[in-house]
Amino acid sequence: MTTRLNIVSKSFLLITAVLLAVSIFTPIWRIELDAPQYPEGLFLQIFSNKLGGNVEIINGLNHYIGMKTLHEDDFIEFTVLPYIIGFFALASVVVMLAGKKRGLYLLFAGFVFFGIIAMIDFWRWEYDYGHDLNPNAAIIVPGMAYQPPLIGFKQLLNFGAYSIPDIGGWLFIASGLLMLAAVIIEIKKSKTEMLNKKIVIQSTFALILLASCGPIDKEPIKINKEKCDNCKMMISDPRFAGELVTEKGRVYKFDDVTCLKSFMQSQKHEYHSILISDYLPPHELHAVNTMHFITGANINSPMRGNVAAFSDKQNAATYSTQLSATFTTWESILK
Repeated sequence: MTTRLNIVSKSFLLITAVLLAVSIFTPIWRIELDAPQYPEGLFLQIFSNKLGGNVEIINGLNHYIGMKTLHEDDFIEFTVLPYIIGFFALASVVVMLAGKKRGLYLLFAGFVFFGIIAMIDFWRWEYDYGHDLNPNAAIIVPGMAYQPPLIGFKQLLNFGAYSIPDIGGWLFIASGLLMLAAVIIEIKKSKTEMLNKKIVIQSTFALILLASCGPIDKEPIKINKEKCDNCKMMISDPRFAGELVTEKGRVYKFDDVTCLKSFMQSQKHEYHSILISDYLPPHELHAVNTMHFITGANINSPMRGNVAAFSDKQNAATYSTQLSATFTTWESILK
């Protein structure tokens, strides 16, 4: 059984070394803050050795709610992280030149372990800043903590916080996936792959989780428990409810198509999903491009949008007759 790496695995290691070297000089993580008073949004970038983005503005906002201000000198990670990443870049070159399978396996295991520890440390940092608040702050909300999400979206008072890898982070993830590909290639060549394969599969879940950051498709609307994001009235009639899901995964809910339309026209968001409730039970949410719409005064929706949506065209035709309504299209509704 050969213990030498093949040319494809060596090529992957060389690319990995380049990507890791570049990630030292690019932002690794990004936290975006969205609020009505900041229509352009605020953002914080985390490099391997410094902070970037709207640091001073965010520090000013954090002061009012009692959070500690962000200073690069407070993070020992900024001192050691560039050297750790540089070590893995150099180690990738050394393993490539040595051409030994064992070196590849050790490098990959160490890289995954470092990635897990880094995410735990990042979560710990967010937890500390979000919970260790000044009791004499100007704004105190009992029981409220301000820990940003590790990854994805979270509402913090009137701010929506969205956390995601930045350029350097994606390069870091790509490096791990290239190492994983090289490991799989070498394991398939090995006659004694069973034990090694088990170790590799267990150690790659962290990388897979990091790479899977996509918006949700839809979120159930809790009738009589949630308010419309446009008019702030309680959503009480499931026949007319609607929902918007942004590309970043934030969900907005509405009690009437009129409110949904007004919100879309007043807010600048990119939407992953636009959903309307079926007029008929069980009132499931469906994408607007699959629905059939009727409009008429007898429909009598909560905010007088007077539009009903049906997932089945025959049902739409039946109720258009019963309610003296006419067919319309989503494009016409938006005008």
